[in-house]
Amino acid sequence: MNTITLNNGVTMPQLGFGVYQIPSDETAQAVYEAIKIGYRLIDTAAVYGNEKETGAGIKQAIEEGLVTREELFVTSKLFILQTPENKAAATIEHSLSVMGLDYLDLYLIHQPYGDIYGAWRALVAAQQAGKVRAIGISNFKAAKMIEFVGLNEVKPQVNQIEVNPWYQREADLVWHEQYGVQVEAWAPFAEGHHDLFTNPILAEIGSKYGKSVGQVVLRWLMQRGIVALAKSVHPERMAENIDIFDFELTASDMATIQSMDKKESAFFDHDAPEQVEWFMKRMWDTEK
Repeated sequence: MNTITLNNGVTMPQLGFGVYQIPSDETAQAVYEAIKIGYRLIDTAAVYGNEKETGAGIKQAIEEGLVTREELFVTSKLFILQTPENKAAATIEHSLSVMGLDYLDLYLIHQPYGDIYGAWRALVAAQQAGKVRAIGISNFKAAKMIEFVGLNEVKPQVNQIEVNPWYQREADLVWHEQYGVQVEAWAPFAEGHHDLFTNPILAEIGSKYGKSVGQVVLRWLMQRGIVALAKSVHPERMAENIDIFDFELTASDMATIQSMDKKESAFFDHDAPEQVEWFMKRMWDTEK
């Protein structure tokens, strides 16, 4: 497994297993199977509703001797409602408690809304107390990331953002590299939008190496220095997704994929007024 060294010296696996949208009653088994297959980076979040089950899958794998805790890199995130400093601190403690862990390897502010600066103070305190090894942000565009770095003594180690063949984030990657913040990709397959899995260009590239479209996409991300999260509840697909370290895309392959960039999210724009309003209404409705 390839690894990336973050700006605080912590080492992070470059390919991970995400549990977003996995039903809670399937999560523990999926996490266990992922670890058994070879994944060491496991990614969840408070808002996913499956932190407890993620922890259960991790516990089973450790108890069976498949892995040690030290070999795993476990990530969770706090949502908008938990951004005030006191709530963020309590949410970190809750994540640790429900997952049955003494520490987390990475903790992120999930969205660029709410009291993100208060939340950051709580994350920094948790890191200093040894409860979290690395801290970061998620869904922050480059401009917001730069502001965040400039206004905080401790800068984020990671920014988890959407990156896929339709939304390649070339300019964003340049800025993140300049500021020493590691980019981590969610939705590397764009959840199949724009018929990604049957795309003839990606399929043709894969055929040269005996690889699937999904494997080509993940390999493309690896070669760009991006950490990527893949998700599946099927062990055979988990195994396929991790089997990407025995081939290398050529410069021509990389250029061909680069030409596919639509330069827009396959889902939504975090800066669009309608989308921000949606997040705010969700927050207000939850607080009632």
